[in-house]
Amino acid sequence: MTAAATATTTQPRVLVVEDEFIVALDLSETVREMGYAVDGPYAYTDHAIMAVHEEMPDFAILDVQTGDGEVFPLADALSAAGVPIIFHSGCTPPAEVARRYPRAQAVSKPCPPDQLIAMMTRANAEAA
Repeated sequence: MTAAATATTTQPRVLVVEDEFIVALDLSETVREMGYAVDGPYAYTDHAIMAVHEEMPDFAILDVQTGDGEVFPLADALSAAGVPIIFHSGCTPPAEVARRYPRAQAVSKPCPPDQLIAMMTRANAEAA
């Protein structure tokens, strides 16, 4: 196996679920700039659930409202598997998410990049 292939396989995988195109691109780019591999972005919860059945991510960044409804069925599966979650939502207050998922991190959109980077760093540390 080449060094490049080894580096790719050891990168933490981050599931990105976001149905707003520009926000999804921005999140994905931030994840890549952190040196992580992006799984997605997925605009639909159902598509992300299928991806998780194939390979569990190291951590996830989830919008609450997706193209096919709420992300909570996926979040429940990820939580049960011990996958750290960052909720990134424009419609659901972080306190509401924290009541349902006390171990998750939550932030309102728009979120300053440095805050999201700090949250990803914490999620990656929890995943290790």
